Amino acid sequence: MKIRQLGNSLKNLSRKIRVYLHITKASGIARRYFVMNGFDGAMTIFGIVLGSWIAGVTKPEVVLLASFGACLAMGVSGFFGAFMAEKAERERHLKDMEEKTKNQVDPIHYAAARFVIYYVALIDGLSPALTATISLVPFILAAIKIISISNAYFASLALSMASLFLLGIYLGKIAKENGWLYGITMIAVGALTALVILLIQLFLGA
Repeated sequence: MKIRQLGNSLKNLSRKIRVYLHITKASGIARRYFVMNGFDGAMTIFGIVLGSWIAGVTKPEVVLLASFGACLAMGVSGFFGAFMAEKAERERHLKDMEEKTKNQVDPIHYAAARFVIYYVALIDGLSPALTATISLVPFILAAIKIISISNAYFASLALSMASLFLLGIYLGKIAKENGWLYGITMIAVGALTALVILLIQLFLGA
């Protein structure tokens, strides 16, 4: 009985979320935030890991500390930045509706606006942390002595590239175009970043 009640509650919650997203037309906004910030998270960790590898960092804890610090900064700034921006937009939209309807706005619009503010902010804050954490799993394994630090570097860089590729596939799906082309483009951006970091390191080393 409890399982059935839980299932019904989840169905009702899912239905309510779909209604809120339809009313506010926030699905597209959420997708853009997810891709943009997921890309930022993957690229940031990619840069930190590659730079640490070139610099010869041999302690996984050093890479983890720098990376999680960056994740925290991106997550907090992403959440509060999106929260304030979305709050301002939703309040403006509601005031416009109040003026047009002479304060006869359906209460569901207020509930939908409140929900979407937090929904979009959470996606903005969590998406970079998600892609970043995926790339950091090898260093967590290295820190507990399951794999070597050299294997952690290779695995992390590969996971970063895989994350970029999957984000590209997702973008292609959204655009209803060739997802593989988008994925390869994302990887090309990662490769270009790696080249720039390598050239900077060689220049500074010289």
